[in-house]
Amino acid sequence: VVVLSLLMYPVLRSLALQLHSAVTGSYISGTHSIAFINCLNEQIAKDIARAIMDKKLAACVNILPKSSALYFWKGELEESTEILLLVKTRTSKIGELSNYVRSIHPFEIPEIISLPIDQGNPLYLKWIEDSVPRD
Repeated sequence: VVVLSLLMYPVLRSLALQLHSAVTGSYISGTHSIAFINCLNEQIAKDIARAIMDKKLAACVNILPKSSALYFWKGELEESTEILLLVKTRTSKIGELSNYVRSIHPFEIPEIISLPIDQGNPLYLKWIEDSVPRD
């Protein structure tokens, strides 16, 4: 019984939080995330952003202007300019988003990282939820 309780805790906690959110209208921290994706140039960034939106994997993708990057690649220090995508989506979509972007991105190892959204404008967070279909 103890082992079963421990195994069921994450599921029961998630259900309780969803029920609480539905009843109170409050936001559950971490329900949505921002993913960061670096691209070689603006055209690639626009193409990837459009592909993400066409697949309904995000509510919004911001394309930020060029930034300088220093990084190690194959043991050598490299310097380049990159375009950064900020992708607002459901946390539950991050795996699918990452797989899809890796399949279309020209980099051998594209940067795709995400951070959960802790809090924010409730109306904006609701808009993300309404814009990105559930799993």
